[in-house]
Amino acid sequence: MTDDADACEMVKTDMETLFKVSQVLSRSPNMRETLQEVLSLLHELDGFTNGMISLLDHESGDLILRVAHKEGVASLESVSYRPGEGVVGEIIETCVPVIVPKIAREPKFLGRTGFYDSQLPFIGVPIFAGDAPMGVLAAQPICEPAQLEGRAKFLEMIANLIAQTVRLWMQLESETRELKEQCNTLRRAVKHEHGFNNIVGRSGVMRKVFEQVRLVSAWNTTVLIRGESGTGKELVANAIHYNSPRANGPFIKLNCAALPDNLLESELFGHEKGAFTGANMQRKGRFELADGGTLFLDEIGEISSTFQAKLLRILQEGEFERVGGSKTLNVDVRVIAATNRDLEDEVERGDFREDLYYRLNVMPINMPPLRERAEDIPDLARFLVSKIAKIQRRNLDITDSAVRVLARHAWPGNVRELENTLERAAIMSENGVIDRDVIALSGLTDRGGGAMVSTTPAAFAAPASSPKIDVNDPNLDERERVIAALEEAGWVQAKAARLLDMTPRQIAYRIQTLNIKVRQI
Repeated sequence: MTDDADACEMVKTDMETLFKVSQVLSRSPNMRETLQEVLSLLHELDGFTNGMISLLDHESGDLILRVAHKEGVASLESVSYRPGEGVVGEIIETCVPVIVPKIAREPKFLGRTGFYDSQLPFIGVPIFAGDAPMGVLAAQPICEPAQLEGRAKFLEMIANLIAQTVRLWMQLESETRELKEQCNTLRRAVKHEHGFNNIVGRSGVMRKVFEQVRLVSAWNTTVLIRGESGTGKELVANAIHYNSPRANGPFIKLNCAALPDNLLESELFGHEKGAFTGANMQRKGRFELADGGTLFLDEIGEISSTFQAKLLRILQEGEFERVGGSKTLNVDVRVIAATNRDLEDEVERGDFREDLYYRLNVMPINMPPLRERAEDIPDLARFLVSKIAKIQRRNLDITDSAVRVLARHAWPGNVRELENTLERAAIMSENGVIDRDVIALSGLTDRGGGAMVSTTPAAFAAPASSPKIDVNDPNLDERERVIAALEEAGWVQAKAARLLDMTPRQIAYRIQTLNIKVRQI
């Protein structure tokens, strides 16, 4: 009766241990802490002392000791076993549990950990991931020799519970590692895409912009980017963020001109549930989303005087309340603003707060219009054609004659207009070559007072401010040479003929055959 009572008590204890082990395995997010707690439960409730769990390292193929229930264990990571090495290595190689009645009598036992009691038995069981072993659970039971088989079976049950949890952890760890790698790859790609390489220009004014961007990127200074629409203000904001210490943080954008005051406040500061009709849940604003990163406020000159005061507070103090809330929130956000307005004039007229102007205008960067850096047009055109080719997934090329046509245009819409023109030209080009005729078909018009390329096969002269073209340039085709000579001669045919070493009759014939529409000066 006594043996039966002892057996019943052991079964009861085992069930309690299994229940508590399952609870531990289901609640802790830290694998090492969880496995350590499992070994503690085996020791406290079921008499398994000196427990250890070793897991396979997929890179080396060795078993590495991950956790052990023993005081004074120095470095767990330093203890490892190759498959087949010692008792533990034999378990992972054969996938068969091992029972050693007394460690002192087992010659295969290596004693590498240095904390096992040589006078006690030893049980080691494999931990499986499906049919493949992933590790070993081992411990020294304090029991009678006749109970060792039963203790080994119980330890196998514990190993099965551990296996399910470790498999999920390993899968999660692998997925997390892949996500981190993908995130780093994307971050590098985004940094490359929005880096300095995407701001094209070798002119003096652009070199000054590059230098300002390079210097200001290293600091958290508020930046105000100024310039006409289409000059690339957002590109500069991207370059500043992705080359700054905040590059790993969020980069949040908002066009202030796109929203009225009430929606703008909610977008920037967020709102609490029930703050207004339709606010069915709490919502974070752009400032909260940009915490630790950068917030780009485009068209900052469009916000109303009322909202300017609210914006000034967060720029000064770094704190705000959500719409409908009373809790003050603090954020660490770098602000980059952009505008195409003359803010000094707005301040003078009272339409823009002077204190907000000075808060924003800490580091101004002025983006020059394209007409002030015409020498950048060839590089810009080729860069944009390459960009369009990637989008359209085909090879595109632009001829020198087409580039020269583009260089004679005033571009009132700046780089954005140039990009739109080239995209239209790419669509019109069936063979992937953008030449001057395709540019003509794209509908480039003389809105800036410069040369016009219309949908009809004719070309007008460039404005007086256009760069002078050498009529003897060997890269010019015949039509371009005639147009260049006419431009230089003020569209006086006799004078142009002398420049080309022709007679007036010859140049008149060329104008007719080359379909050049004579401009009246």
